Amino acid sequence: MNCLKIICLILLTLFNLTPTFANAKPPVWGFYAHQKINRLAVFTLPPEMIGFYKKHIDYIAENAVNPDKRRYAVKDEAPKHYIDLDMYGDSAVYKLPRSWKEAVEKYTEDTLMMHGIVPWHIQFMKFQLTEAFKKGDAKQILRLSADMGHYIADANVPLHTTKNYNGQLTNQVGIHAFWESRLPELFADNYDFFVGQAQYIKSPQKEAWRMVSDANIALDSVLRFEKELTLKVDEDKKYGFEERAGLTVRVYSKDFSTRYHEMLKDQVERQMRNSIRSVGSFWMTCWVDAGQPDLSKLLDYQTAQADKESEIQEKQSWIQRLFKVREEGDN
Repeated sequence: MNCLKIICLILLTLFNLTPTFANAKPPVWGFYAHQKINRLAVFTLPPEMIGFYKKHIDYIAENAVNPDKRRYAVKDEAPKHYIDLDMYGDSAVYKLPRSWKEAVEKYTEDTLMMHGIVPWHIQFMKFQLTEAFKKGDAKQILRLSADMGHYIADANVPLHTTKNYNGQLTNQVGIHAFWESRLPELFADNYDFFVGQAQYIKSPQKEAWRMVSDANIALDSVLRFEKELTLKVDEDKKYGFEERAGLTVRVYSKDFSTRYHEMLKDQVERQMRNSIRSVGSFWMTCWVDAGQPDLSKLLDYQTAQADKESEIQEKQSWIQRLFKVREEGDN
C-alpha cells in the first residue's frame, strides 16, 4: 500500500471512527480538489515560468496535500489553514491588523494561533517563495509552490473563516467535508476551469485578506441552504454509503448533493476558480518580485535520490505521529 493510500485510510479512520478528533478541524477542500487546483494553476503562468512548472507539474499537484498530512503530526501546522473571524467580533475581516507584527501586538501570538492565521501565513509563504526564486533553489521553489497553493486554496473555503467550521454549533456536523470534498468530487468534471492568465498582485497582503473576506461572505448561504434542504428531506434520503480506502463510510446522497449544489448556484466552482487564479498569480508575483530569474537554467533539475528518500522518511514520520496521537487518545 503506497504512502498516500495509507494516509487517506488513516484520515478517514480518524474523522469517521475516533471520538478523540471530534472537535478537531477537518482538512480543507480535499485531496482531489487541492491537487486539481495546483495542477491547473500551472497553466495560468507566463511562458517564462510554465516550462519549469510543467516539467514538475506532477510533483506540484501530488504534494499539494502535504500540509493536510502534517496537520496532526507537526506542531502549529493546523492554524495555518483557517481563521475564525467570528471570534474577533463584528466586521473582524475589516478590523483585524493586516500585518503579523501589528496583529501580535494587539492580540498576542497565542490568541492568533488559537483562532487561525491563514491570511498572515500566506504573506509569509510569499516572502519564502520570493527568496527561493532569488537564490535559484529549484528544490525550495517546488516545495514552497506546492505548499503555498494549498494555503491559498484554504483561504477560499467559506467554512474555514468561522468557529462553526463543521456545522457543530448549528446541528450540521459533516457539512465541511460535504462542501469541500463531496461536491467537487461529484461535480467538478463539469466545471469551467479556464481562468485566463495569472496576474501580478500589487499587494499580496490585501489579496490574502480579499480571499478570506470573499469566502466569509459566502458562508451564510453554505450553512443556510443545507439547513433548509435538510428540513425537506428524510434522513434516509439525505445519506448513503460508499467504499473509501477499504472502509464503508456514510456520505451525503447524490440526490441531496445535487439539490444542494444547485441551491449554491456554482459557488463551489467559483471558489475553485478563484483558488486556481490566485495560486498562479501568487507564484508569478513571487517570481517577478525576485527579479524574474531565468527558470530555464533550472530545467535540468532532477529530484535527487537522497531527497526522495528524505521525503519518504518525513511522510512516514507524519504517519507514525498520527498513530501515536490516536493511541494516546484511546488510552
